[in-house]
Amino acid sequence: MKSIKEFLGWNTSPKPHITLNDEFYGHLKAFRLPFVLTILIMLVGTMGYILIDGFPIMDAIYQTGITFTTVGFGEQRPISDVGRIFTVTLIILGFVVFSVAIGTIAEVVKKGEFQKTAKERKMLYEIARLKKHFVVCYHNEFTAQVTKQLRANHIPFVVVDPREDMEEIAKKNHYPYFVSAEPHTEEGILKSHLSSAKGVITLADNVADNIAVVASVRLYEREISRHKYLVISNAKNDKDAQKLSKLGADSAVTATNLMAKRINAIAIRPEMENMLEEFLYRSDTPLDMEEIKVSKVSWLVLKKLKQARLRDIANVTIIGITPKEGQFIPMPKGDTVIMPKSKLIIIGTSDGIRKAKSIIKMREKPEELKYV
Repeated sequence: MKSIKEFLGWNTSPKPHITLNDEFYGHLKAFRLPFVLTILIMLVGTMGYILIDGFPIMDAIYQTGITFTTVGFGEQRPISDVGRIFTVTLIILGFVVFSVAIGTIAEVVKKGEFQKTAKERKMLYEIARLKKHFVVCYHNEFTAQVTKQLRANHIPFVVVDPREDMEEIAKKNHYPYFVSAEPHTEEGILKSHLSSAKGVITLADNVADNIAVVASVRLYEREISRHKYLVISNAKNDKDAQKLSKLGADSAVTATNLMAKRINAIAIRPEMENMLEEFLYRSDTPLDMEEIKVSKVSWLVLKKLKQARLRDIANVTIIGITPKEGQFIPMPKGDTVIMPKSKLIIIGTSDGIRKAKSIIKMREKPEELKYV
């Protein structure tokens, strides 16, 4: 049965770790009394018409329904005086039940908790469908700029912040997915569906919040036994950046250092800065750059770089190699040996990089290399 469901795609829709079902159905408890009263009155009315005036069961149900709802369609069959008194009683009871129901609905709508829970529940189910997304922690000016670039490059992301007005903030800053919770808590981690994310970007205004997020992400990583998340954080100074790096942040960026490096690059090599602006920062550039990891089962392991022939097959260029244990090798020569778990930095078109990636992942030498 399970294989049939998988074939038909019935169980492929992912569910969030926190569904809010208890809260959602908890708001519906107020409607139980009007619903139960409606069922009881329909039963009593049906039995009454059957016993008092001998109505057939379908006529009794129909007569009870039009009487209870006071639609005024008239009598389906002749009704005795006792039956008419019974009918008047049903009309009064129907008015009372509808009054209670309308009051209940108005109270629930007035509080707004049901609508709020329904919106959040829908958002959580949408977030659960994301794969390889980034969890961006805390909203501020940095977050607005970072998410603008993520959107431009079609990279999915979820913004997590404890503010209660996150819905208004999300609309203003065009955040497609957001969670109102503390990012370092279990609630924030589960609601943002971190288990299927690529990494975390934490941009808090103070280092304590960033430290809490980095530590929580690394602990969660061990708990679910998955590959290492990419964790990026901001810091106000080098001392805070060192703390975050020691805790497990892959990159801790300080605004002053970043600005200084960018200004120096413009001052010393303005043409290089223009090239980077053209090919790396723009989303519509014809060229792309990506880091591809060579698995230990890849056919390229222990082969020379020139044997890959990636320029001939995919029209891409390897501009750097980072061995698992070793220093970065810029512009490697063709005789450079590719070691297991090395990282190749490749530049080329998006299609070329995609093809190169598939070639590097192969376990057997591709057929194309026999003809080039």
